[in-house]
Amino acid sequence: MDSCFLFPNPNKEQIVDRPIVVVGAGQAAASFISRHVALGSGTPLLLIGEESVPPYHRPPLSKKYMSGELERERLFIRPEQWYPDQGIGTLFNTRIESIDPVDKQVVTDSGDNIAYQKLLLCTGSSPHTLPEEIGGKLKGVYTLRNITDTETMRPELQSGRKLLIIGGGYIGLEAAAVARKLGLEVTVLEMADRILQRVAARETSDFFRQLHQGHSVDIRESTQMVRFTEQAGRVSGAELAGGDQLEADLVLVGIGVTPNTSLAEQAGLICENGIVVSETCQTSEPDIYAAGDCTSFVRNGQRIRLESVQNAANQGDLVARVLADEQVVYDAIPWFWSDQYDCKLQIAGLNVGYDQTVRRPGAKPEGQSIWYYGENRLIAVDAMNDPLAYAMGRKIIGTGSNPAPEQIADPGVDLKSLVK
Repeated sequence: MDSCFLFPNPNKEQIVDRPIVVVGAGQAAASFISRHVALGSGTPLLLIGEESVPPYHRPPLSKKYMSGELERERLFIRPEQWYPDQGIGTLFNTRIESIDPVDKQVVTDSGDNIAYQKLLLCTGSSPHTLPEEIGGKLKGVYTLRNITDTETMRPELQSGRKLLIIGGGYIGLEAAAVARKLGLEVTVLEMADRILQRVAARETSDFFRQLHQGHSVDIRESTQMVRFTEQAGRVSGAELAGGDQLEADLVLVGIGVTPNTSLAEQAGLICENGIVVSETCQTSEPDIYAAGDCTSFVRNGQRIRLESVQNAANQGDLVARVLADEQVVYDAIPWFWSDQYDCKLQIAGLNVGYDQTVRRPGAKPEGQSIWYYGENRLIAVDAMNDPLAYAMGRKIIGTGSNPAPEQIADPGVDLKSLVK
């Protein structure tokens, strides 16, 4: 480690010479660093990450990287050499054990004290796992969150094998699509009444159920797994609540994530389903900021946490601008996407609190969009193979326009005419 980052006995005079320390080497961190460099600030940076590689794009992990269509080097947001070329210090394979907000330093797992001028937490989230007593630790049971997860699981995706997916969310469905393309037999178990229940309307769930069933995926909703069965320490299948037995050569568990807040909690930062941040991504400790999946913030009067690349990138970018004394706040319109088979789902806005949905046919037979209203106001749109609906929906929401549901439902109404 560069000795200029070590302050075993820090004092206030050294604060201005300290780096901005970024903990967590994901999309939020990469976005922050890119903007910081673009702004030409002379403040040194130190990026600390638990993985052995620099920041990379995570969406392909359950899509093209899992299928082998994308080479490893193309995952990285910036080449590793770019960081030292920009004068940015990096510490990979390093875990931060604690934060001292009084003396403004972090302690690494090797016992080093690293002083900071400002601290940015980009700690992300961790996937939920299943208990060991029901077989959650058996060989062949995987979660999918980082590059190692994909690289460990990928050799097992061999044609003719049986893949069991626990959880009918986007990660599970994306993996199901890849596995079917590779020739595996796929079963998806969803404990809720329908797939995507937590994140989408029934119409969107119906669309993707039909899509996957059309590709011979066995989707079982309202179905609970009791335990995995095993053979010689490796998963061999699952026992269901109704007594049915399923065979499986491997299992992917995709049942949600938990924000990584332990460091923030240890430092005394306010947390509520994530690290609580202001509209400038400042935490309850003035010199500590946070960005990405780990953050909890207020939007439209509701405290939310977003698990999306767009949110992480926008928040990281915002923090760099805030630390450069720009007068900016976080007000980006959320957007998301998912690729499954030949279908591209694009989402604009947030459907939290919706009480009405409207379906609009797409320009092509395979396309359609679902529009969400809450208290008579348009708040979000799901566009399946309908990029025009997505683009116009995002613009309509962004301008504060509020077309009537019957206008949206009428394919004869030009969406462009609804943008004020």
